[in-house]
Amino acid sequence: MSMAEPEAAAKDSETLLSVRNLKKYFPISGGIFSRVVGHVKAVDGVSFDIYPGETLGLVGESGCGKTTTGRSVLRLLEPTSGSVRFEGRDILRLGHREMRSVRRQMQIIFQDPFGSLNPRMSVGQIIQEPLDVHKVGTPKEREERVKYLLDVVGLSSSHRRRFPHEFSGGQRQRIGIARALSLNPKLIVADEPVSALDVSIQSQVLNLLEDLQNEFGLTYLFIAHGLNVIRHISDRVGVMYLGVMVEMAHATEIYQGPLHPYTEALFSAIPVPNPTLRRERIILQGDVPSPVNPPSGCRFHTRCPIAQDTCGVQVPEWKESKPGHWVACHFR
Repeated sequence: MSMAEPEAAAKDSETLLSVRNLKKYFPISGGIFSRVVGHVKAVDGVSFDIYPGETLGLVGESGCGKTTTGRSVLRLLEPTSGSVRFEGRDILRLGHREMRSVRRQMQIIFQDPFGSLNPRMSVGQIIQEPLDVHKVGTPKEREERVKYLLDVVGLSSSHRRRFPHEFSGGQRQRIGIARALSLNPKLIVADEPVSALDVSIQSQVLNLLEDLQNEFGLTYLFIAHGLNVIRHISDRVGVMYLGVMVEMAHATEIYQGPLHPYTEALFSAIPVPNPTLRRERIILQGDVPSPVNPPSGCRFHTRCPIAQDTCGVQVPEWKESKPGHWVACHFR
């Protein structure tokens, strides 16, 4: 799939993050000598742009490569190939020392509010750790920063002496958000930050993220499989399937008129909050193919209701079907 052209929503805006042909393959070892016998192609040629102050939502089935994309962008996982330009600099070419300074501008909120916090550290130590690592301010200034951040995320400054096990799931995620904000970053990768929370708590955390974005001018790469969550918080939405991007558009546009058959099937599964209304459900046939040996041509053709012979042979072009609405399909 050719994805050389950006799917810009605002051509005159300066791009904060520009990802081109990003690939991440995990080796598979086998045999007596543990030789590499194959690769899991978790991310296989993904491209997108993110503009300052916007939220790009990334959605798809479990195992489609969303989380791997987010972590590869931050170099928490080293990409196999491609480029990731942050404020014009290709961070994949930076050494350890140069990358250290860039990490202050790029942070992550993890999915699991339980496993992402060190149980042996107090809340204050957890939030202050990035400040200590990067030697930001004096010890007194760091302590004041921790108090301020706890207040910003809706917790009390007195909570800094407590430990993670003393908090609920929603409160722990607020602690994780405070930690991500500690270095005043420009970009935050939110890796399914509400999927492990109760529904009643999800809306509170989503509203908090939106408030923080407005207050601090944050930019989000928001990863989720909850389609209603993505719709609520995203400016633009990218849909992934089996390691590749299949559609991207403004959130309103893509929800009102999805073009790719996979996107249509995903959105048909969204529950309608009205028992008198029914949405025609699109049931996909078969299982998701293995990323070890993905199908040739269009990766979705083995489950696609409109697939033709050409779909199994030719990779669909990544094209702008409508202004700002990009899709990879031979017939859309």
